[in-house]
Amino acid sequence: MLGSGFIARFYADALSGQRRKDTLHIVYSRSEERAQKFAAEYRLPYHTTSIEEAVNHPEVEVVVIALSNDLHLPAVEACAKAGKHVLCTKPLGRSGAEAKQMLELVEKAGIMGGYLEDLCYTPKFLKSLDIVQSGGLGRVLWAKSREAHPGPHSDWFWNKEQSGGGAIVDLGCHCIEISRNFIGKNIKPVEVMCWAATQVHPIEAEDNAIGMVKYANGAIGQFEVSWCFRGGMDLRDEVMGTEGTIWLNNFLRTGFEVFSAGKGGYVAEKAESNTGWLFPVGDEAHELGYSHMFTDMFECIEAGKQPGETFYDGYVVNAIIDAAYISAKSGIWEPVQLEEWRGDTDTGTTLAYTSYDAQYYLIKEEVLPDGQKKIILKDKNTGEVIRKDLEPA
Repeated sequence: MLGSGFIARFYADALSGQRRKDTLHIVYSRSEERAQKFAAEYRLPYHTTSIEEAVNHPEVEVVVIALSNDLHLPAVEACAKAGKHVLCTKPLGRSGAEAKQMLELVEKAGIMGGYLEDLCYTPKFLKSLDIVQSGGLGRVLWAKSREAHPGPHSDWFWNKEQSGGGAIVDLGCHCIEISRNFIGKNIKPVEVMCWAATQVHPIEAEDNAIGMVKYANGAIGQFEVSWCFRGGMDLRDEVMGTEGTIWLNNFLRTGFEVFSAGKGGYVAEKAESNTGWLFPVGDEAHELGYSHMFTDMFECIEAGKQPGETFYDGYVVNAIIDAAYISAKSGIWEPVQLEEWRGDTDTGTTLAYTSYDAQYYLIKEEVLPDGQKKIILKDKNTGEVIRKDLEPA
């Protein structure tokens, strides 16, 4: 485990919280004190303040990167040099170019590069994705993902040079990949329109942003991100298709509510208070996807195949984020620059209208309060739109 902070502890909780054969052996931290404390709490036999020592330890087979964004590339370089499989936290890089370097490193070394995008492994997400992929929503037209909270927990997030940006690179990476899964990873993202601003905090990066990603088949992926939201962590997703809709609330309102006078302790990630009505999460590591994520990663390593989220996915996400930042400055749609595209190349916008009969297309049908059925039709030849009322059955 490279890192001993907030996300490293979530990863360690997921890896050690259930009975499993995957075990942590060594932790790296820049601080000897933090490394020692982490090793003691999670019963690791070794700790170190050297990345190279951790990566090259003879008992280490897989390296988990839980470091600040600026250290991802040197950590991956160390793993590639040592020939060790590597799992990296999100975002993969601070830019598309940096992510591409990491992708090339793992592929040249012949090791697996797993992208730890936990929110694409939550139980609700996996069930929703299964519904979408089985055709339950028809053709996906629009997918929206929102993540908003009071701001990150570590100082480096607020440093634009270390993190690579603000709320977009921190939270937008989640939202972009969630929508990309629902729309289809084989569908190429072509351009982005984004608004971003620094509205509250005295920082150089953005603390609020809204963006739209246009895909080659005409679908839109929308992200809403904020470091200024008060009241906890808001994780919500929506998917709209030609035959159905999905609405997900992943964290803030899950049906688990508690009232407390404030004598308890930790409530949930990013919770701002422990008094009044509270919204805890039963098993955070599981509900946030960490359990399913690591199971997928390790099973794929054993099977010699690629996991659900790879370094290539991380690269595509970073390329979309690059376009979002350019658009936020230009105020116009900006192209997504992908040096390497591995998906479909012949995808286009396809329209399949529903026929009512030989003469008309069906636009809409509904049942009115009095039980009468109303349909809206369009003549296939003349283009005339008409209303037709049908008697109640």
